[in-house]
Amino acid sequence: MKTMKFKGIAIALFLMASIAANAQLTGREIVKRAYNLPSGDDQTSQLTMTLINKSGQTRVRKIQQYTKDFGTVEKSIMFFMSPADVKNTSFMNWSYDDENKEDDQWIYLPALKKVKRISSDSKSDYFMGSDFTYDDLGDRKLDADVHKLLREETVNGIACYVVESVSKDEDYMYSKTITWIRKDNFVGMKKEFYDEDGELLKTLSIKEVKKISGYWIITHSVMQNVQNNHKTIIKLSNISINTGVPASKFTERMMMRGI
Repeated sequence: MKTMKFKGIAIALFLMASIAANAQLTGREIVKRAYNLPSGDDQTSQLTMTLINKSGQTRVRKIQQYTKDFGTVEKSIMFFMSPADVKNTSFMNWSYDDENKEDDQWIYLPALKKVKRISSDSKSDYFMGSDFTYDDLGDRKLDADVHKLLREETVNGIACYVVESVSKDEDYMYSKTITWIRKDNFVGMKKEFYDEDGELLKTLSIKEVKKISGYWIITHSVMQNVQNNHKTIIKLSNISINTGVPASKFTERMMMRGI
């Protein structure tokens, strides 16, 4: 009984220390923890992308997705399976740990039968008619922005940090973003994107997060453009982690070949 009581005291002290440490976190430290959440060595999933316009009309796209961590670079690739007008389109992204190296991105359009590299000037373009830009699909570098802890508040009964991030690049497409990050596991719950005039442009809402094979995975999210009333719903299913996705999956040749 004494041992049990001692363990209880030790755990309580640990939790108090953790709470105290979290209370002292800066905006940058909070975002860093969110960025560095472990996600496994590789991941395979099926993705359903639903586009809804202001009239309520919908378009549904089915995608097969693979991601692999190579240590200094994380590579991901998407293959569009349906409908017919986008079938066999593929998109690949390489995100580097090097703070000075931008993401590399490519898209393959079957009608052109050619892999096109996404230039820096095109990163603000919207991806396949969705509400995500090419930049949104990449890995934003931690120190590309100045992060400021604005406040703490509760979202759907969950305690969150609210952090403002302002780009160091004055020409960046967003004047700022504001992110709600859970205090317990540092998973993002919500993010607001503001346009160059400082007006709210769109909101990313995380609707569902699941712990799969020990990793927190966002399985349902909604990006809504509040200026044109268009939104994109993303749902992940059939998620597998650490199955040994081959390195050969992430090449331009594979983009053209497909699954």
